[in-house]
Amino acid sequence: MANALPGAPGTPRNARGGGLQVGGLGFAVMVTVLLVALLFAANQNSVIGWLLVAISAGWLIFAIVVFLLMRRGIQGAARRVDSMVANTARRQETPVAAGAQTSADPMRDTKLDHSFKICQVQVKVVREQLASGELDRDMVDRALETIDITASNARDMIKGDHARKGEDEGPVSGTVVG
Repeated sequence: MANALPGAPGTPRNARGGGLQVGGLGFAVMVTVLLVALLFAANQNSVIGWLLVAISAGWLIFAIVVFLLMRRGIQGAARRVDSMVANTARRQETPVAAGAQTSADPMRDTKLDHSFKICQVQVKVVREQLASGELDRDMVDRALETIDITASNARDMIKGDHARKGEDEGPVSGTVVG
């Protein structure tokens, strides 16, 4: 996936977008204006004509500088994107140690982390209730139900990854909570 952006070094010329043609047309118009101003200034030999030549030359130089700076910035961004794509591809191709799992889905990892935090908080609630002299049975039941549902959802996320990899463990069963 090298050269992911159009216009990156090494990208075929026909793969680039239409922006360069429009820019080329703009430069052609600016050069034409400069040449016309030069012709009129040379024929008329007036201060205003030469002032217009200076102004059009200044705008042309400004446009060239902006074009070159933008092109260099876009090429730098394309190099960074290409290196990130290459690094990501390299990381995904790295063999996984025995028993270890890697995930290419950071959103799934965040959801699983959140599920584990919920379980930890609910375990803390159950422990506090058991340690207190007065046990609130409803609170303990809600905490255990939350742990059960959260663990089931986390397992479903993991099973979903196995199912995508072709490792079907059979049908998923459970209670739908509304």
